[in-house]
Amino acid sequence: MLVRHKFILILLFLFASSVPASPQPSAFPGKVQNSAGLTIANAGTWRTVSKGMAFREIVLERFESKQSINFKLVRFEPDKFFPRVLRSVQFGFKGANAKTFVEKSGAVAAINANYFDADGKPLALLKIGGQLINSRISTSPLYSGIFGVKDQRALIWSRNEFLPDQADEALQAGPLLLLNGIVQPITGVPNRASRRALIGIDHEQRLLMAVTDTVLGGLYWTELQEVLSAWQVQLADLLNLDGGGSAQLYIKAGNFEALAPGTTDVPVAIGIFQR
Repeated sequence: MLVRHKFILILLFLFASSVPASPQPSAFPGKVQNSAGLTIANAGTWRTVSKGMAFREIVLERFESKQSINFKLVRFEPDKFFPRVLRSVQFGFKGANAKTFVEKSGAVAAINANYFDADGKPLALLKIGGQLINSRISTSPLYSGIFGVKDQRALIWSRNEFLPDQADEALQAGPLLLLNGIVQPITGVPNRASRRALIGIDHEQRLLMAVTDTVLGGLYWTELQEVLSAWQVQLADLLNLDGGGSAQLYIKAGNFEALAPGTTDVPVAIGIFQR
């Protein structure tokens, strides 16, 4: 009898071992909760395109307008890459696109950065290479965050907690969407869907750049907060950069190349460099 019981237990074990494990979810929940009619049609997956660099595309669809929004994201390991703030005048241009910034600086990726006026002058704090280009920390509701670099490490602050000496390079933009994993309130800023450019840091201190590559429509603040704090993205800090026609991203690493083009040149970009 004992032998028979052992035989049955062995059969049960072999049967259980042969049953495939339930697959892990490969996509976000279909509907974005903090949205009216936005769904994630394809969540994509992180794909390693270079050592320490991963790329991903998320496709979102807005039901009422039948718009498809392609969201391009690139993520960098901090021990392999570091950011710098770049000005187009360094390379002899009043303004440049993201691809030109990469080609002229030797970066592997670049994204547009801060807000600027018609003459290309920064509208709020800008510090590059230890030099203050604009020392004014704006109190406008839009400019609620600071992206900075200290000892080649990327950091994001609330403007209320920032002092220029805390960073070797820094720029003010906004609104600040996430800080230390907490969704930030957004007041006094128009809430409309628009083409977006963003920079963030995840819980493992990896730097992330993202651009909504779409001609029409775009995303609302609450949608960005939800999508980029959830699932496999899980950002702790997230700052909105200049959007609209300025929003642009270019990546060139070995044989891999990706572009989300803007419609206007920009005077400042954030470049990512290999250590």
